[in-house]
Amino acid sequence: MLLPPSEGKARQGDGPALDLGRLSSPALNPTRELLVDRLIELCADEDTAAEALKLTARQRHCVKQNRELRTAPTLAAWELYTGVLYERLGLGDLPDGNQVLIASPLWGLLRPSDRVPPYRMPMSAQLPGVDRLAKAWRPAVAEVLGARDELIVDMRSGAYTQVWGPKGRGVSVRVFKEDEAGRRSVVTHMAKATRGEVAHALLASSAQPTTPAELGDFLASHGWKVELSEPATRSKPWLLDVVGV
Repeated sequence: MLLPPSEGKARQGDGPALDLGRLSSPALNPTRELLVDRLIELCADEDTAAEALKLTARQRHCVKQNRELRTAPTLAAWELYTGVLYERLGLGDLPDGNQVLIASPLWGLLRPSDRVPPYRMPMSAQLPGVDRLAKAWRPAVAEVLGARDELIVDMRSGAYTQVWGPKGRGVSVRVFKEDEAGRRSVVTHMAKATRGEVAHALLASSAQPTTPAELGDFLASHGWKVELSEPATRSKPWLLDVVGV
């Protein structure tokens, strides 16, 4: 299961300083090293960093967090991300989060148990000497995920799907709100909440869907209205739309 990160994050860790050698997916470490160095370099000047990272006045404390990436106390990724998706998911209450990978502009991919410091860097950030973050991550993430042959449930948003896509062996979960006239729209907060609930239901159960159809049947049996669509081309994933009112 691939999840997006969240903008909402805990502000303080309580563990040892960052050790990239202890993170999962070591093939990502060269890119992690590069981006950590470039982000620290960017944050040497607060005004420049605030503009490049699109920070509001209330978020300026994140510049100091970024400057201290290598020395700040860390915390597990499942504790770090606090947005509505993660509130509904409740990773800390689940027996096994090993099926989860969290996409990140700074770390590439994280297991819930990986320990990193609080940080702030959107996928759209412009770092010194780095063209685009999605492009920077693409080869390494493809190396980590490309060899997998199991069903991949993709909960990421569009910016992260530009890094890597699961093609025909993956299912991209989309969430829509439907009004009485049958018109559909995306409501961001509701979509995040529903993705969290869907992920929780899957991880909390003993179900191990191996095909898109089995995933759709599982969600339908838990009360969701779902619609499954085959890939438009071989380079695209299946689409599973969860429709609410």
